[in-house]
Amino acid sequence: MSYKIGLVGKPSVGKSSFFNAATMNDVPEGAYPFTTIDPSVGEAYVRVDCAAPDFGETCTPETGYCADGTRFVPVKLVDVAGLIPGAHEGKGLGNQFLSDLNEADVLVHVVDFSGKTDIEGEPTEGHDPREDIAFLEEELDQWYLGILEKAVDKYENAYAGTEPAIEEYVADQMNAFGTNKDQVKQVVLALGLDLDPDEWDAADRLELAREMRIRTKPMVIAANKMDTPEAQANYEEITADPDYEHLTFTPASAHAEKALKSADEKGVVDYTPGEGEFDILADLSMEQKQGLEQIRDFLHAFGQTGVQSALEAALFEELGVKAIFPGSSNGVVTDEGKVLRDCFLLPPDATTEDFAYFLHSDIGDGLLHGVDCRSKRQIGSDHPLEHRDVVEILSTN
Repeated sequence: MSYKIGLVGKPSVGKSSFFNAATMNDVPEGAYPFTTIDPSVGEAYVRVDCAAPDFGETCTPETGYCADGTRFVPVKLVDVAGLIPGAHEGKGLGNQFLSDLNEADVLVHVVDFSGKTDIEGEPTEGHDPREDIAFLEEELDQWYLGILEKAVDKYENAYAGTEPAIEEYVADQMNAFGTNKDQVKQVVLALGLDLDPDEWDAADRLELAREMRIRTKPMVIAANKMDTPEAQANYEEITADPDYEHLTFTPASAHAEKALKSADEKGVVDYTPGEGEFDILADLSMEQKQGLEQIRDFLHAFGQTGVQSALEAALFEELGVKAIFPGSSNGVVTDEGKVLRDCFLLPPDATTEDFAYFLHSDIGDGLLHGVDCRSKRQIGSDHPLEHRDVVEILSTN
């Protein structure tokens, strides 16, 4: 499957800058609401330790690229239109925003931690980033609640004695989120609710909607503009607050990442995305040197610019995605002279059979077994795969 990361947040928080830094696309950036009107889709990358060195080889990727033993695997990144309070009621670009989120597997919420944009994205001073975190979650919860209410209405309007269970109605209404009736039932019972929606009060319905949102649209907070003292103070305070322990935060400066990537493309610096250091290669003006040294100070303080870590936290921590390399038990060099040309991202519970069907339905239909290319041991169709496994699939097709 091709994973899609949704980039969300109110207007003017640096969301388009983050998107451009991750994809090196040229999406308009501006300090005013609704710079982004239509969703932008680009190719970003997540890092995986390449498996080729384990076999004494150097890989030759067909998609993505490899740098010093780190494989950069492509993912889809969607920068959706900004939203404001009341989006679930259609305010701002709300309906379009929510519609664009349907296919996102996981969300990165870009928040202006400097506090220099108010709740609607207008310039201000001293705004509390907590309000942004809360309002986006509340908007998404209200969106899910509206969908849940439609399911309950259909259930209640069905002919008595003939209707399916409520979990089937909810799963049907929320099928765009990749859920099924068993998962819905599990959530309902986990919350201590009855499977009869007549027993749910307004608080129960909101709690159920929120839990469905958390499970189907996990989220990482990218604390952007962390190259400002105001943002650093807010970050220290908020991440120490027990009320936010359930969230994953990554300190970020989209501006620094974009500057380093642009300088690397021009041969001014040598920089690998996600690294905590870079080398200056060209003679620069005093002003340029000062700008790069400020970025270097940021990297030393936070380890990296945060753009890569936010994407990787979304996929590997929130979703538990695993990277799997197709290989050969006779060696990882293919007939075409390619070495581990592919690296695929699969769900956390993927098995040998899942991988075979991922490669092609015919391969899955004819699956005999797999081979762990490191140990050269045969593995069955139900064998659970591990991150960075190198697997050969043997099939009658």
